[in-house]
Amino acid sequence: MTSNKNASVAHGSQFVSLDDFEQYALNNLDRNALDYYRSGAQDMITLRDNQRAFDRIAIRPRVLNDVSAVDTTTELFGHPIASPICIAPTAMQRMAHAEGECATARAAQKLGTCMCLSSWSTTSIEDVAKSAPGSAPRWMQLYIYKDREATKKLIERAQDSGYSAIALTVDTPFLGRRLADIRNKFRLPPHLTMANFSDQGKSQVGKADAQSSADNASGLAAYVASQIDPTLSWKHVAWVKSVSRIPVLVKGILTSEDARIAVEAGVDGIIVSNHGGRQLDTAPATIDVLEEVVGAVAGRVPVYLDGGVRRGTDVFKALALGAKAVFLGRPALWALSYNGENGVVEMLEMINEEFRLAMALSGCVRISDIRREHVRVPAQPRL
Repeated sequence: MTSNKNASVAHGSQFVSLDDFEQYALNNLDRNALDYYRSGAQDMITLRDNQRAFDRIAIRPRVLNDVSAVDTTTELFGHPIASPICIAPTAMQRMAHAEGECATARAAQKLGTCMCLSSWSTTSIEDVAKSAPGSAPRWMQLYIYKDREATKKLIERAQDSGYSAIALTVDTPFLGRRLADIRNKFRLPPHLTMANFSDQGKSQVGKADAQSSADNASGLAAYVASQIDPTLSWKHVAWVKSVSRIPVLVKGILTSEDARIAVEAGVDGIIVSNHGGRQLDTAPATIDVLEEVVGAVAGRVPVYLDGGVRRGTDVFKALALGAKAVFLGRPALWALSYNGENGVVEMLEMINEEFRLAMALSGCVRISDIRREHVRVPAQPRL
């Protein structure tokens, strides 16, 4: 890591917003890691709109309610959490900090919230679980590999290690075209591996990969092409359900049509996600389609959201539009790069306090008080 080149971005207690953590990371992470974490697909239109879309939604506050005691507690599949602000699965966290996923997991436990671990973690499923014992739920994100036995083993290992749900990513039959990774010919640093796999083909990314160099592609794009199954269909969701003893959610739903199919396929939950704007550019911002998905589901399964959440008011807006919780991805990485576990704790405390204040100023004292009438949303064009 390089030295901080921006003296205007303060340290520690002088950070006042999640943007400060990002600015620190922009000035300190090495280019390979930074571009991997921050980049989106193609022209990054969707990535930018994930945040901008929240700005288009207005909060309609109610006044003269007693808000002296605000309660942010809620639950995920019966597991209590301190607030509906959770940690999304982000890959290769040890590029941001030596303790990587373990530090993030400990921070989530300290705040009493859920962390979802990436299949592409640079720390194993078991080591993350051992590093952060506690009562807060932990989920496991899953890709379906061409090697079905390897995929099944990931599910079994997560179950055996106490993970309480599987979040199946369904939007990545191939990797989105990420220009920064192509320019950098992204590769995992030589001291790191995809720690959930023992064989070299699944654990190595971009190391001595002649094909990725020849194709002018990132090492991760070559990895996905060689390992992840592009034949993925709804029958594979049924297969994951058949081998899992814990709830299975699908992550990557953006339309009412797919939401209805997902419920009919027997999923236990839906995460409205566009992969942080990293797959199909010009796909809609997640907050823009949340209400459509919630309406299609009609209360049959819980709906969650990731993408673009940077402020407590964003959390409030997502819950008003029907999300049961939100998941933060990049903010956790920026905080991790700043100060490891303590950085992620600081970031989570900050956005939780913002959310608590947004609730109070809107006249809400419990999560169930946040309703659709609390937001005004611009009209969406009919399809």
